[in-house]
Amino acid sequence: MLTLGWSDGNTFLPVAFSLLSSEKQRNRLCGIDPRVDKRSNGYRRRMESIKKSTEVMFDLLSQARDYGIQARYLLFDSWFSFPSVICKVREHRLHVICMLKSMKTVHYSYKGETMTLNKLYEELLKKPGRAKILANALVQIGIDSEGNPVPARILFVSDRNRSKKWLALLSTDLELTDEEIIQIYGKRWDIEVFFKTTKSFLNLAKEFQGRSYDSMVAHTSIVFCRYIMLALENRENKDPRTLGNLFYLCCDELKDISFAEAFQLILTILKNTLRKHLTITDNAFNDLINNFITCLPAFLKGRLQLSSCES
Repeated sequence: MLTLGWSDGNTFLPVAFSLLSSEKQRNRLCGIDPRVDKRSNGYRRRMESIKKSTEVMFDLLSQARDYGIQARYLLFDSWFSFPSVICKVREHRLHVICMLKSMKTVHYSYKGETMTLNKLYEELLKKPGRAKILANALVQIGIDSEGNPVPARILFVSDRNRSKKWLALLSTDLELTDEEIIQIYGKRWDIEVFFKTTKSFLNLAKEFQGRSYDSMVAHTSIVFCRYIMLALENRENKDPRTLGNLFYLCCDELKDISFAEAFQLILTILKNTLRKHLTITDNAFNDLINNFITCLPAFLKGRLQLSSCES
């Protein structure tokens, strides 16, 4: 079963799923009944079940997008961590954070050379001591459909279960720090808790026995609905953000000053400092600041909404 879920770090919700079979007909226990109407959802689900898992993954992403579900990152384990898959995900305007598996057939471009994950780790300078984050590298994993290179950061961390081994994480968001990459990828554990809960407490795959594909889809949908209702109830009862306006009041109290206010504060401090240590008139100071603002990039001027300095 391939499942797509959504999480904000507090609540996990299953969004879409597909019960997969095999592409090879000889590996299927039961084929598609020719009596099934090809216009029905049941037939479309059956055809989806014999696709490759990577193809079905993008079908689920398209469904989530059609539902209006917004997300910044797509997290998955090493089963889907192929450069071609990651490049295609980037075309969906999503960043990828995933676990990598060392394979002889998968290569990454680093400093003009193409190398495997093991070779890349050998080339990097490791941090001394018993560091949790061993090394990181900026690599190119491929080219998108428009011919643009797709960069990514590969992060090597120590395996706490095996002291002499390492784990590799990949992130296409280059603005994230190493700690943020690890923290965000850790949220993928929510789906493991989800599967454990549905199997142990909501009777997924235990409530009935049958070979009907439609009945298995219906049963899975019912179990997922049970989980969604429990997750919603848990969020409303335990999430402090649901306590009326209290959360918004806390946000207002802790709100940072705006960029323009911070910039104006810096200019005021600079003006007072110059007056204290240098002999400078207000007109000379204003001319100096106006020349400085004129040299700023256009996007900064737009955010500051300033055209001249006011004394």
